[in-house]
Amino acid sequence: MSDGHEHNGHENVPSRQRRRFPGISSRAYEHPADRSALVALRKLSGFDTVFKALSGLLPERSLRLLFLSDSVRVSDRQFAHLHDMLRDACYILDLEKVPPMYVNQDPNPNAMCIGLDEPIIVVTTGLVELLDEEEMRAVVGHEVGHALSGHAVYRTILLFLTSLAVRVAWIPLGNVAIMAIVTALREWFRKSELSADRAGLLVGQDLQASMRGLMKIAGGNHLHEMNVDAFLEQAEEYESGGDLRDSVLKILNVLPRTHPFTTVRAAELKKWEASRDFQRIMDGHYPRRDEDKDASVRDSWRESASAYAGEVKNSKDPLMKLVNDIAGGAGDLGDRVRRGFGGFTGPKPAPDGPPPGGDEPPRDNA
Repeated sequence: MSDGHEHNGHENVPSRQRRRFPGISSRAYEHPADRSALVALRKLSGFDTVFKALSGLLPERSLRLLFLSDSVRVSDRQFAHLHDMLRDACYILDLEKVPPMYVNQDPNPNAMCIGLDEPIIVVTTGLVELLDEEEMRAVVGHEVGHALSGHAVYRTILLFLTSLAVRVAWIPLGNVAIMAIVTALREWFRKSELSADRAGLLVGQDLQASMRGLMKIAGGNHLHEMNVDAFLEQAEEYESGGDLRDSVLKILNVLPRTHPFTTVRAAELKKWEASRDFQRIMDGHYPRRDEDKDASVRDSWRESASAYAGEVKNSKDPLMKLVNDIAGGAGDLGDRVRRGFGGFTGPKPAPDGPPPGGDEPPRDNA
């Protein structure tokens, strides 16, 4: 815990008591779409064993040797403040085995949890130098959340399939089939990142620190020039702004990514912190790990479907609004289609008159 003094170049805040969650199941903080996939996979007897058997085909052993030989392993003698954070995060989430952690020389701020047999956590020097003590604590909790959920196994599979897609590109339709799986895995993994953000909040128990960390990852170490509220307003503008063209571009921009956009992550985390689910966890009411074997796949998929339906229903994105209009049989839908893309964002015409310019769709001035 922090003692309020300067330590290894990091300004620590005074130590404070944080809640611990004995026996907590990762289902407590997982995003519904992430949880449903993991519950289903855990029900497949031998699934992890099969993929772990593939470790000889994966660069895991090579990566372990690489980090051991060319990075700094966190311990009580090296990056001691990170070692304390790691142990504290594992204590709070009740993860019995503390995963190895390495600091890798890389100016880009990044962190990851990978591995099939045993997860390992890697953080870059760029991230260590960018974040303060409490911001870093949330990141360490984020990676421990990945380890507790078992995301490291499935992330490694994603890396393997991505590599495989390149190798089978010459086979007719082979690359298409693999890339379809990769695309689905990326969608799942983006949701798993939202889950890990929640785990980071449970560990740090400081929403403002989590927000600051995400802002810094997006905009660098210029905290005095940034504002959390303005940053969240960007997420609102991204969500609701533009027309159908922008909706399509958002989809195309996010498809190749394994992480959601940073402003979106911040908005999602703030929403979860304000939810009843978060408060129940903080009050000590959460699913336990020893109950995981009894988790219902059907219930998990139902929750996932409900969450996606809720996202569509409450979304301010033009495309999602269109989906809602179609589902609700909106009376003016045909007129809006005739007026083109701009009809989904521009003002509706007066009931007794045609849209400006007749039936011709509006054009950009550019």
